[in-house]
Amino acid sequence: MSGGINVYLIDTNIFLEYILKRQHVREVRDFFYRVDPALLHMTDFSLHTLGVIYLREQKAGDFLTFINEDILASGIRILSLDPDNFAKIAEVSTRFHLDFDDAYQYTIADLNNLTIVSYDRDFDRTEKGRREPQDLLT
Repeated sequence: MSGGINVYLIDTNIFLEYILKRQHVREVRDFFYRVDPALLHMTDFSLHTLGVIYLREQKAGDFLTFINEDILASGIRILSLDPDNFAKIAEVSTRFHLDFDDAYQYTIADLNNLTIVSYDRDFDRTEKGRREPQDLLT
């Protein structure tokens, strides 16, 4: 994006911190309240992963609330990759020693010029790196 505006890809672990009220829940909550949701993106892979977790815990209602109120109502954009881009996932995985989900996230961030927001240190091995929510609030 031009004009120095950062646009973000929110990794799955950021949502898990918030949903499961983990160690960084306060920083994540502040991030979501203070950053314009129009600047936030997530992957369909993250959405599917969160669905698996919610439904495994038999929390279908909570999953639907999360989708409707936290994702759709906020305007967070959901991005996906066509199979044509899967070769890039494989290349990124090999080059940076990432597993599939991290390579998927990285590929989407790279193709869309997004800053990765994550607590996953595996992204530190990549050219894009990552930022943590508290880094973006100062």
